[in-house]
Amino acid sequence: MESILRVEQLSTVFHTEAGLVKAVDNVSFSIGRGSVLGVVGESGCGKSITSLSMLRLVPPPGEIVGGRIILEGQDLLSLTEAQMRSVRGNKIAFIPQDPMTSLNPVYTIGAQIVEAIELHQRVGRAEARKRAIQALEQVRIPQANQRVDDYPHQFSGGMRQRVMIAMALSCNPIVLVADEPTTALDVTVQAQILDLLRELQRDRGMSILLITHDLGVVAEMCEHVAVMYAGSVVEYAEVKDLFRDPKHPYTVGLLNSVPRPDTIKLQPIEGQPPSLIALPPGCRFADRCPLVEERCLPAVPPLEEKVSEHFARCVVVDAARSR
Repeated sequence: MESILRVEQLSTVFHTEAGLVKAVDNVSFSIGRGSVLGVVGESGCGKSITSLSMLRLVPPPGEIVGGRIILEGQDLLSLTEAQMRSVRGNKIAFIPQDPMTSLNPVYTIGAQIVEAIELHQRVGRAEARKRAIQALEQVRIPQANQRVDDYPHQFSGGMRQRVMIAMALSCNPIVLVADEPTTALDVTVQAQILDLLRELQRDRGMSILLITHDLGVVAEMCEHVAVMYAGSVVEYAEVKDLFRDPKHPYTVGLLNSVPRPDTIKLQPIEGQPPSLIALPPGCRFADRCPLVEERCLPAVPPLEEKVSEHFARCVVVDAARSR
């Protein structure tokens, strides 16, 4: 499949008083044109910082220290900030986790969508407002021509998330980065939001990077998946291959910890992830891995292709068993 976006050896650090935090460490993956890539892992594994790095929105004291982000042949890390502003929100758009803190409470939602359209589409205020209403209609906001003048606090959580989707899609981006777009929503609303994203992605031929900790969402939405642990990608594969035959012990643990109707007792992954300030010299999962061997400890295993298009960062992968 043709790649529309490639992340190559991306590294992002945070300078803190306690030391250098390696939040994203040599992360690589690609997104096919018109496809959905899921990024999964425990809280703190670097998923959200990876997404912010892709848009060059890493907050201080964070810094991107290496790698490339290639969007349609153009390295986003080589652009000036002015050039990046013309790409961000236009070619590549972002849906954050919490729409309430992302929307400005003192401006109407219409004014906030209009601002993005005027900035990137170079149209007048009347045309921008028309497009804002159309965007709200596309995400199924009832009475969009009236609600365009409402403020964020007048919308429910699910409706605010729809507003964020409308804003992200208002300039027809080719890549959408969605950072846990169903967080804090009830199950029914989550399903509606995911159905909406799938429909919009299919209709527009858009590519999506979907960040989540929910493997059910990955199974439902994605074609490929990257599993992250302690700031790095430990497995990368097609979704059906990963669920059928996971190659990394961490992925096996994640799948075993998912509740099922026939499960009497869940199988948790014992222990805690390593500190990103003091990472071990070898495999970062070694302290929690049931298959650890001496050869896992001296150096970080490379992300290698174990079978066709299925990559894993494990030197004992042949011993790793499926569920």
